[in-house]
Amino acid sequence: MLTLGSLTVWSSGPLHAQCKVEWYFGLPCSHVYEALVTQIKRWRTMDGCSMGGEKCLYKLQSATVHFIAAKHMAPRKKYVEDLNFRLVPYDFFTNCHVSAMSVSETWYAVTDHGTNYCNLYNLIEGSGLTGAPGYKEITSEFLCTQRSSANCTVY
Repeated sequence: MLTLGSLTVWSSGPLHAQCKVEWYFGLPCSHVYEALVTQIKRWRTMDGCSMGGEKCLYKLQSATVHFIAAKHMAPRKKYVEDLNFRLVPYDFFTNCHVSAMSVSETWYAVTDHGTNYCNLYNLIEGSGLTGAPGYKEITSEFLCTQRSSANCTVY
């Protein structure tokens, strides 16, 4: 529930199309960083979308071993989302915790069919990190707009 002055809004998730995910990997952050940056660069053109889906049109904005900023553009409707990944080492730098966020730039976007989740997950999966040792994902419908209905082969 969100109260704005005299208006009360019941919400089962964010009021703007977005997604926040926490990932844990049994790999050093330098490995996770390389995998993500490589995948973002690999999917910068329309080639990844030739068979449908949205595994294309990613653009790296900036990158350090601790923070990656990128954008994703939907190939058909040209909607743009801002993505960021914060990489924090733990357990004597042998493991990596990633806090990731995707937010629609379209101010009026409330629903997104899980697009913002897929923007992030597709990069993790495409880079092979879902098979990494210690892989764990934490998110929810509340943190990710329409996460439960996300179809990442389409979005």
